[in-house]
Amino acid sequence: MPNAAPARPTPLQVDLARHIAEDIVARRYAPGDHLSEETLAASYEVSRTPVRGALRLLAAQGLITHRPNSGYTVAAHAVAAPPAIEGAGPTQDELYRRLIDDRAARELPETFTERDLQQRYPAPRSVLAKTLLQLSADGLIEKRKGHGWQFAPSLENRDALNESYRFRMTIECAGLLEPTFRLDREALARMRAAHEALAARSDADISATEFFNLNASFHEMLARFSGNRYILQAVQQQNQLRRLEEHAAFYRDARFVNSSSEHLQIIDALEAGDQEWASQLMRRHLKTSLQVS
Repeated sequence: MPNAAPARPTPLQVDLARHIAEDIVARRYAPGDHLSEETLAASYEVSRTPVRGALRLLAAQGLITHRPNSGYTVAAHAVAAPPAIEGAGPTQDELYRRLIDDRAARELPETFTERDLQQRYPAPRSVLAKTLLQLSADGLIEKRKGHGWQFAPSLENRDALNESYRFRMTIECAGLLEPTFRLDREALARMRAAHEALAARSDADISATEFFNLNASFHEMLARFSGNRYILQAVQQQNQLRRLEEHAAFYRDARFVNSSSEHLQIIDALEAGDQEWASQLMRRHLKTSLQVS
């Protein structure tokens, strides 16, 4: 009787294999390191079964080697980029990005059901359910009172995005020059440390949600320093509206390195007591973000 064809890898196995491959390329696992199923399962918060499948995929790509009774070890040769690992359908990460991009391009309606998405995207129901939970946890969608889901309010088109940045140039730059502006040096020092820690990490280790939250916290902190409640409310509203577009831009443009550097320049100016220069730097920062958005 002929051997059965090998089963297609599940989306979770593909997703996990890609994450491990990225970590190998980033040298979190060195050549010769032993890859324990138990340790990997704990690190990536999954069971050992998908880890086993992911390791088989990586071994087929030559990224790791398998020896009987010894398990898997990282291959001796270094690679410059993760290999392409294909599966039967989109992984959770792929579907997450696709939904964000399609909504940002207004190819998805504001409200939808899981059935609507199943008809549009060839993803297993388990992957779709986990993706929706992740989008909800990130504040990008919310459950409707009746049936289905809806995207959070966002900037509806290019004109709205341009208007948002021009509005922010007016409000945020003025906030730095308010007569009620009071600097909280401890909060500013914590923000500096968070930016420096982010800049020291590899690109593959930074998520869109993490970067957006740090970015939003930075702008809201400065608005809070202004002492003007209306400026703070305006910045908070803008942060909520731009969440979806900023997530889409993160994967498309990867501007977080330059953006973090510009934030640190503004912090430098404020620590030096130069609010005028900080305001000019903020205008340049927002103008640059508009140009590349």
